[in-house]
Amino acid sequence: MKTILIFVSLAAVVAVLCAGTVSPSPSLVAHEWGTFTSLQGANGALIPWKPLTTSQLPGFVYDWQRPGLNRLRAGQIFKGEMITLQRMETPVIYFYSDRKASVDVDVRFPQGTITEWYPQAPRVGPSMIPGPQTVTKFESILQRCGLSSLLRLDSFGRSRDVTNSEIEWSHVQVIPPSAKAAQSPRTEGSGSHYYAARATDSDLLSVDSHSRSEPGPEYEKFLFYRGAGSFATPLQVKLDDHENVTLINTGTNSLRHLFILKIGKGAGHFTRVDQLQAGQSQTIPADSSATDAATAKLADQLGAQMAEGLVAEGLYPAEARAMVNTWRDSWFAEDGMRVLYVLPRAWTDTTLPMRIQPAPHELIRVMVGRAEVLTPETENELAAFGARAVRGDAEALNEFRSSLRRLGRFAEPALRRCLAIMAVSEEWEVKLWAQLPASQIQLRPLPMPAYQVTAGQHFE
Repeated sequence: MKTILIFVSLAAVVAVLCAGTVSPSPSLVAHEWGTFTSLQGANGALIPWKPLTTSQLPGFVYDWQRPGLNRLRAGQIFKGEMITLQRMETPVIYFYSDRKASVDVDVRFPQGTITEWYPQAPRVGPSMIPGPQTVTKFESILQRCGLSSLLRLDSFGRSRDVTNSEIEWSHVQVIPPSAKAAQSPRTEGSGSHYYAARATDSDLLSVDSHSRSEPGPEYEKFLFYRGAGSFATPLQVKLDDHENVTLINTGTNSLRHLFILKIGKGAGHFTRVDQLQAGQSQTIPADSSATDAATAKLADQLGAQMAEGLVAEGLYPAEARAMVNTWRDSWFAEDGMRVLYVLPRAWTDTTLPMRIQPAPHELIRVMVGRAEVLTPETENELAAFGARAVRGDAEALNEFRSSLRRLGRFAEPALRRCLAIMAVSEEWEVKLWAQLPASQIQLRPLPMPAYQVTAGQHFE
């Protein structure tokens, strides 16, 4: 009998030890892509900006104004005035399987916060579920009677609160083409950046809405989420007055597939750098002989090369094309200077730890860094138009307004830099703020938040 008990005990120990080393599912593949966008000055310093000024997402996508499931974001309610250093844009996770499968997906974002997602996720945080109204009223009565320290009800219903910055989808149903699902993802007129990501061969996903008022599954070709945070990506870009560009890899892994792109007034050109080793810096002299191409032609040329690089990092060709097409009008058409590059997988896994159960046989994660650079030329142009406007030149004020609009969502931080260069009266400061696009106008600029950036990261 003792021998049998020992054998059973050993078997239990082995089972526990093996539980954490389950073999990956041989039929399941997961691929992810996304973008991290930041704004830098010509000195390479990160500039705070408002990442939620324009979202361009369909109305059915969830956010902290419409999070569902009776939850609230823990702390402040999320609104468009958030100011950060990084915008995590449109990560999507595709699944492929030769049979129906059910998976749980958890993504953590320890240095940031999730801002939008779809389909609905039962856990997004940090968030809280308020207790029932009757409990809240009774808690108030207890506080007035001085009894709240003896009997607390504020934890009632708190089992669904999420304390970490993370998103978790549970029981995601992967439906391969062989299952011939009759359902299809939702579509509406808004959110062009969102739908391009569906143009792949990925399997259809079905996720429970977890809603009592609107029960039933939500269907999509991927799991989608967005976020924002204040931390540094591993590329610093510096510009001198002669437009020479210096790329500095501040990270511990190589950066690959770097593209320096400059666009203005419907045309532009780009330079490609295949690799930048960890700790390495490389200066690319300004090419005065470079011939600008119309943005449509430029987008075709650069888009093809970027897609080639994304495939080299592990994405399927259709996924690479979907990513390029998602950001075509933003990456390749917006006026300004930017550097696009592939972030190291190790950086992605640290910044966005992901867990999928059961583990897929293959997990590919390809994130693109987008470093927007506020050039001395842009700063000086705005300051010159602003100075002329202050002196009474009405046409200069129109030019000032047009220059801001060409900067899109980076107009507000550019204006901040411009006002730092200029010395204007309070009356003119208000007038210049009023030249921002309508979605960014505010009579008084918001105060700059304090940021904590770790050693080796560049921020001023």
